[in-house]
Amino acid sequence: MSGSSSGEVEVAIIGAGIVGICAAAHLAEAGLKVTVFDRTGICEETSSGNAAALAFSDVLPLAHKGMLAQVPKWLLDPLGPLAIPPAYFPKLMPWLYRFWRAGAAGNYEGGLVAQASLMSLAETAWAGLMQRSGTKSMLREDGSLELYESEQEFRDSLPGWAARDRFGIGYRHLERDEISAYQPGLSPHLVRGTFVPGWKTVSDPKLLGKAIWKYAESRGAKFVQGDVALALPSNEKIAIQLKQGRTILADKLVVAAGAWSHLLARQFGDRIPLETERGYNTTLPTTAFDVKRQLIFSHQGFVVTPLETGIRVGGAVELGGLNRAPNFARAKAMMKKAQKFMPGLDPSGGREWMGYRPSLPDSLPVIGRASGRDNVFYAFGHGHLGLTQSAATGALIRDLVLRQAPEIDLSPFSAQRF
Repeated sequence: MSGSSSGEVEVAIIGAGIVGICAAAHLAEAGLKVTVFDRTGICEETSSGNAAALAFSDVLPLAHKGMLAQVPKWLLDPLGPLAIPPAYFPKLMPWLYRFWRAGAAGNYEGGLVAQASLMSLAETAWAGLMQRSGTKSMLREDGSLELYESEQEFRDSLPGWAARDRFGIGYRHLERDEISAYQPGLSPHLVRGTFVPGWKTVSDPKLLGKAIWKYAESRGAKFVQGDVALALPSNEKIAIQLKQGRTILADKLVVAAGAWSHLLARQFGDRIPLETERGYNTTLPTTAFDVKRQLIFSHQGFVVTPLETGIRVGGAVELGGLNRAPNFARAKAMMKKAQKFMPGLDPSGGREWMGYRPSLPDSLPVIGRASGRDNVFYAFGHGHLGLTQSAATGALIRDLVLRQAPEIDLSPFSAQRF
């Protein structure tokens, strides 16, 4: 169904990104009648351009000590891994303060354990969903290669690897002369590497999202193209007003609208400090470089991923809200860095892109009920990890909607934690 709907639906999901689609698949499997609303289409916005990683081993909160130490240096470089447009800085100050607090020793441990529990569930949930939806052929299990320009960079990474040890995450540190066995053709400037065998990617995130949606549709899920202006309580139901002028009543509502979700949550009394990490990438033709697996340049803030549709060079963070024009100089700066580390990279024929990652200061998403409403559910704020955590989030939303006990403790993900 596209562009029309009956006046009432059982479960409405706002947002057809990967999180909304996975929630739709899980709810439809459980026999619920699901209708997804989105202004553009299935996986057409932020979920279409991500770096394609299922980053199950990425359990460290962004605000951990090593990251905070880097921030001042990064901010001095307008095209570096992290940028804040000066005019946006005052608006961002409360969020930055919370981000700094999240990095405090007393908060670090809880965030790490919560993230690890969600990642463990995510791995299981994706395996099951891919099996049931027939999308397992889109999974790539080549591992990842993290690369360092100096011994100091490598040493700075060691506490993070030690934290992963506690959760049984496997990795192998490489000397300079071992790197080329994992990825030929890299610059000799790279002195160390770390190979993570359990890291997975997908052949193309947009195509995977569309395939999962086809499966949800086969279980009865419906799509309505429409831009949601408001979602408000209406007696026992939720009234969804579209900018196109129609109102739909839903028995239950799932808010999975990515970087716009906090605007809807406010209508249910929840003020959530969600900020927009604008991420950039360039997708080159598949012939640009023979990339064997995802390459991670974390000190430079970007990754290179081999997709079936091209070579994607992406990353960097620009905390700049929803309304500023894209600054594609950031994508070009990443390409220059990629050429430095991959001397044979052909930069021609690339497509530039920008997307809006919904980020919360403690690096944990919001998964749970709205304040005082047992028929409104939140599934947003996954930052860099939306694709990775989407299948788990969908399973948890299903459990909440069906009033079943969720598989993990959801208190760290509560909307009310702020």
